[in-house]
Amino acid sequence: MRNPQLNKNGELQHLLTLDGLPRDVIVSILDHAAPFTEVAEREVKKLPLLRGKSIFNLFFENSTRTRTTFEIAAKRLSADVVNLNVSTSSTAKGESLLDTIDNLCAMHADMFVVRHAASGAPVLIAKHLQAAGRDHIHVVNAGDGRHAHPTQGLLDMYTIRHYKHDFTQLTVAIVGDVLHSRVARSQIAALNTLGVPELRVIAPKTLLPAEIEKLGIRVFHDMSEGLKDVDVVMMLRLQNERMSGALLPTPQEYYKVWGLTEEKLALAKSDAIVMHPGPMNRGVEIDSAVADGSQAVILPQVTFGIAVRMAVMSMLAGQ
Repeated sequence: MRNPQLNKNGELQHLLTLDGLPRDVIVSILDHAAPFTEVAEREVKKLPLLRGKSIFNLFFENSTRTRTTFEIAAKRLSADVVNLNVSTSSTAKGESLLDTIDNLCAMHADMFVVRHAASGAPVLIAKHLQAAGRDHIHVVNAGDGRHAHPTQGLLDMYTIRHYKHDFTQLTVAIVGDVLHSRVARSQIAALNTLGVPELRVIAPKTLLPAEIEKLGIRVFHDMSEGLKDVDVVMMLRLQNERMSGALLPTPQEYYKVWGLTEEKLALAKSDAIVMHPGPMNRGVEIDSAVADGSQAVILPQVTFGIAVRMAVMSMLAGQ
């Protein structure tokens, strides 16, 4: 069965999830992103690749980093960018999501960048467009519920490749709230596809999905054991807004056991890199000395994110 994210020629049609996306497509996106990192160094930070294209940012959830980097990426490609203010849009007045999409299609949209609290919303939009014969319109998932955040996963892969080069030689640890994290799901899918031989998850039992070991992951409930000799430490934000019930003690207790400090990081390899998708909760998930330290690559992640999103949008538009 054809991958719904690819067109009949095997080219990228939508970016909805990294789960099931072929390795060669992921590598192609990372390769395409590399030259875009140089655009920021130019006096004129513009390329004409998407001139005349209309990209609609539909963010039904709050976002600063993701929304801003998508907007910058689209503008650097010379696209016309429309940001939908959801709080004052027709969806706030009762209009359905798909009716909103149909109305925006009538305004000659070429691409939708969608963030939504409901898992599967971008997939629903992509299927709706296909059923309506609108194959010229592309959908990028900018995060949906607990399901996926593919461009975050891709920019994380780009960051790892930039600093560590060969995925097949790495031990990677993902630390924190995996249960509620769409970022972690995209990271795990990409790391497995790219051939990381040892993928670890370090978290309290209350913040782990059931049967996560079936994804080929080693589970640790102790930071000292889990961080030993790892090459990459990927911290996760505590998703307090998605938690129901008392899954954790106080933030102070969480930090004491699960927070990344210099002492805990010393158990990893001396050249290990530290990543975080943001926004960071300093003193809860990560100590400021680590976040601002020499092993942290958290700000480069943001910079690379612009290039990766430029690559995704230019590939979708057939450039």
